[in-house]
Amino acid sequence: MADLHIFLPIVVFSFQFTITSGQKLLFKLNCSNESAHSQSYQYQHNLDGLLQRLNYTGKAFDNSTVGESPYQVYGLYLCRGDATDQICRSCVHNATSTIVKYCPSSADALIGYDYCLFRYSNVSFFGELESSLIIYLWNPENITGTSVGSFEQVVNETIREIAAEAAEGDWLGQKFATKKTNYTAENGTLYALGQCLPDLSSADCLSCLNSSVEYLFRCCGGKSGAWVLLSSSCNVRYEIYPFFRDRPRVKKETLTVILTGATIATVGFVLLFVVAILYFRRRKAKNRTDASHSKMVDIASLVAMPLEYDLSTLQIATDNFSDKNKIGKGGFGVVYKGILENGDEIAVKRLSCGSDQGVEEFKNEVVLVAKLQHKNLVRMLGFCLAGEEKLLVYEFVPYKSLDYILFDPDKQTQLNWATRHKIIVGIARGLLYLHEELRLKIIHRDLKAANILLDLDMNPKISDFGTARLVGMDQSMNETQQKAGTLGYMAPEYLLHGKFSVKSDIYSFGVLMLEIVCGKKVRSFQQLGYDDDLLSSAWKHWRDGTALEFMDSSLTHSWYSSDQIMCCIQLGLLCVQHDFKKRPTMASVHQMLNISSADVLPAPQQPTFFTNNDANSSSSSTPKKLMSELSTSKSVLSLTVEYR
Repeated sequence: MADLHIFLPIVVFSFQFTITSGQKLLFKLNCSNESAHSQSYQYQHNLDGLLQRLNYTGKAFDNSTVGESPYQVYGLYLCRGDATDQICRSCVHNATSTIVKYCPSSADALIGYDYCLFRYSNVSFFGELESSLIIYLWNPENITGTSVGSFEQVVNETIREIAAEAAEGDWLGQKFATKKTNYTAENGTLYALGQCLPDLSSADCLSCLNSSVEYLFRCCGGKSGAWVLLSSSCNVRYEIYPFFRDRPRVKKETLTVILTGATIATVGFVLLFVVAILYFRRRKAKNRTDASHSKMVDIASLVAMPLEYDLSTLQIATDNFSDKNKIGKGGFGVVYKGILENGDEIAVKRLSCGSDQGVEEFKNEVVLVAKLQHKNLVRMLGFCLAGEEKLLVYEFVPYKSLDYILFDPDKQTQLNWATRHKIIVGIARGLLYLHEELRLKIIHRDLKAANILLDLDMNPKISDFGTARLVGMDQSMNETQQKAGTLGYMAPEYLLHGKFSVKSDIYSFGVLMLEIVCGKKVRSFQQLGYDDDLLSSAWKHWRDGTALEFMDSSLTHSWYSSDQIMCCIQLGLLCVQHDFKKRPTMASVHQMLNISSADVLPAPQQPTFFTNNDANSSSSSTPKKLMSELSTSKSVLSLTVEYR
């Protein structure tokens, strides 16, 4: 567990077991580390919510977080890679229903069966390699029919091969591998298995499994079967009887051929279907141009993905796009709330008909955003392309957008400082994923409060990805003639010269962070009668040592951390520096958000659009004519992709 890793030396648990094929094995680590707040009603309430949320979600692996610090609960489950959906469901259900019985007062616990494990903790352990708990399980029967040394050599070689294969990941996205090997001349068969949590990096997975092999021989040399687990990070097991289910083994090269063939066949079918539709539509509407037809064919070929909804399904779900179900409106269309027949709530974006911009957004949100999977990004569920209708289907996020609560004097009291800091950190994690954790580098060029949605636990989700561009991997700065974004959030190099990079998002994030701290819109300062704009006010307060006066006054009615607030103001100013090279990366931002004192942060430079009333200032503000022109321009959502 994460707590044990911090406070205790390595703890080793060992269990003897005799197991035959098909028998269900249970191990448990209970009452690992009690804490005072684990006894509180709030912690137990959050734990109950976590157990309900993770009571099998239809995936072989899932994790989630419930509640707010200090009563936050983190949890995950992992099913064995060879488990069927039915076995996985049953195993996870058993784990969630029994773990609290074994660990009724623990702040964290791990429980496992033959086919799954479940873990929760009051400290985040997602994506981290842990070896603070080593669990040994062995078969008391010694190996027969061969020498111990020869047998151990076969075990070592076999599991090392499995470790390399599992670390690479399989075609299902799991870090899981099995192998059968003869260990005697009489064809005695060794069965071995290795598995890591899918959110571990390949390097951490390989390290974890190799370490498990070393522990395996320390505890269980000469045994006919053994199982070693390093916390919940990874496990290896071997037996001399079949204990795992055979899965289809598909090499990546073979899978590529299969997927390519399937894609070609699907695209061909879609093209034939679209051509037929276009033929009949052309007979009914002569005024459609050949260019429009070609564009629709091009779109249809791009969206040959297993995410398609019938138009009738979405019409029924939204009551035929009734105004009463309208929950938002953007530059490219209207968003409606919908309820599917199975009761699932969805958000349906209906793109404007006949808009070239809408066509481009449709291409990119389907082809690119559907591949993005992160808890701080709004998840796309599917699409619908039917005649004039171009529809995008997303998960429904109930708390609307951040600006809906943050800038409303009556609602902003729902956002105490702990919640606001959690939102800032979540947005940073989402941007870090877009900027640095994908094969594609993604720049969201319209990051703002209106594009941050909040779920029931106030977790932020970045939304509204629009038109995309692919640029060379060696380009750190790019240019465009068609600016996209929202005034106030646009970086100076992009606003004035059309140059953009990941540092453009950093600038927008800095503005957004300062808005969250002060509770006011970036463009509302002059409208509310203030002498300064948002950045000017933040800079002056930081410069004069009165940073807490910049804080939203509603925060004073509940607990807040003055150190965190001052760090966020200073970090926000670092993000909005004029020289984009001096702005931190998202990786640095994420690290600095965990710093407890602003004294260790670099000193920011004065913002570009600082409205300085000092007589000796040499700074200049943006020309009024340019600002006037920009203020009347239409906000455009934009997504830029760079190949690494």
